[in-house]
Amino acid sequence: MYFGIPVKYGQREPDKNQDDVKIVKKRKKKESKLAKYTGPSNKLFRNFGVTDLSNRKLVSSLRQTASGQHGAARKKLSDYALHLNEKQKIRLTYLVSEKQFAKYYNKAARTKGVTGTVLLQLLESRLDNVVFRAGFATTRKQSRQIVNHGHVLVNGKKVDIPSYLVKAGDEITVRAKSSDFVKAVMEPLDVAAPAWMTVDANAQKIVFDRIPEREELDPEFKEQLVIEYYSK
Repeated sequence: MYFGIPVKYGQREPDKNQDDVKIVKKRKKKESKLAKYTGPSNKLFRNFGVTDLSNRKLVSSLRQTASGQHGAARKKLSDYALHLNEKQKIRLTYLVSEKQFAKYYNKAARTKGVTGTVLLQLLESRLDNVVFRAGFATTRKQSRQIVNHGHVLVNGKKVDIPSYLVKAGDEITVRAKSSDFVKAVMEPLDVAAPAWMTVDANAQKIVFDRIPEREELDPEFKEQLVIEYYSK
């Protein structure tokens, strides 16, 4: 007998956790599709409420709701959907994969301090993000390319890994042969340096003075929802 339904002789009784397993598999399949997403970026960013896209003031010109008569209508989301959406919003803001984001969360959970705050601090400390915040690139995608192509040095040594975590006191500079290229990228931008780093635009140098405090980071992030997502 399984939930009041008779089981025939010789038939294996269904696993009571079978439904839970199906739900988990469905979630992983959905996340896998998002991780491999190759469609329109702006549409994806809009769906998850990502706004920190560029150092240029172009975001306001993007449509903030879906197209169509009912594009502005909001559906009531389940708790799981709210948790997932917030995770995707933060993940897509920093352009990291599902696997990378999970690693950052696990590292934050093992680190002393508030897990959500530590998670955001780790993401902010990525080399590609530091280059973007300093105004050396228009977008995070461009800053990732700048790092990947070996245009920057950390403490005098070439680092071409975008996920490299910058530490307090580290000095990021542009290679001499890449100076003209980065200068051309920086010229149309007018970016105010964050309080936790010192930027010398003329010398093309960034000093990462300290780890940012939570109050200095995006107030729209609800990292507690991410913690609840991973705790289930």
